Amino acid sequence: MTATTIGAPRRSRRGRGMGLERRPGLLAYLLILAIFLGGAYPLWWSFIIGSSDKSALSSTWPPLLPGGQFWTNVAEVIDTVPFWLALGNSIIVSTVISVSVITFSTLAGYAFAKLRFRGREGLLVFVIATLAVPTQLGIIPLFMLMKQFGWTGTLGAVIVPTLVTAFGVFFMRQYLVDVIPDELIEAARVDGASMISTFWHVGVPAARPAMAILGLFTFMTAWTDYLWPLLVVPQNPTLQVALSQLQSAKYVDYSVVLAGAVLATLPLLILFVIAGKQLISGIMQGAVKG
Repeated sequence: MTATTIGAPRRSRRGRGMGLERRPGLLAYLLILAIFLGGAYPLWWSFIIGSSDKSALSSTWPPLLPGGQFWTNVAEVIDTVPFWLALGNSIIVSTVISVSVITFSTLAGYAFAKLRFRGREGLLVFVIATLAVPTQLGIIPLFMLMKQFGWTGTLGAVIVPTLVTAFGVFFMRQYLVDVIPDELIEAARVDGASMISTFWHVGVPAARPAMAILGLFTFMTAWTDYLWPLLVVPQNPTLQVALSQLQSAKYVDYSVVLAGAVLATLPLLILFVIAGKQLISGIMQGAVKG
């Protein structure tokens, strides 16, 4: 019996001992299922109430299955608030903000991660420090600035203040600092590539998984934002501001309100389905890298 034959089982046993060949057990799948059901239940309950009449909430036992009033409630939502205008505004605002944050955050993150310039560390610390400042502190001066520019009532007042975020810059920097080898950038520069060409052909392909994650989270944040659009575009509302009008009357029909909430959630679910592959790829690549 050779040394190779003797050593192979030992390596196999060592691999099993370190957990390299272990698979998730039944408890892990049950835990994932419980988390999924806990996260999906609020949306399911909203759909149940949104598809029922206004007496569903006052019943002793709330219904467990959807009713047949969903499209009736949807029609009332559309008739009560400027739904299509608000939907278009939300799509424009969320898309423009997401594209802008991805672009500027990737550029800045690449610069902080791979370029050497004076004051880089201090500037990065300043960017990170802005994350500690509550957003509410800047609302009043920012509103006064938008009013001075004459942008109140326009979508520009919602879009411009969030064209780039400190979180996006920090997120992309942390991702790119290890995923791109310095030797690869040096090789591109030796071959005569400019700084922009190196970023486009080396940085962007490596950053795509993180860009997908950042874009998804940014779109969600912009889509669900309520306070700032309420202040600057109350007459030209986004979807969240428009749906809040369903609760402005003395009597609130929560079946209609929750039907509107389900409508506002559907675009996010569609986005998750479309971007799910890139999202999982980015998370797995980051986990392997770490």
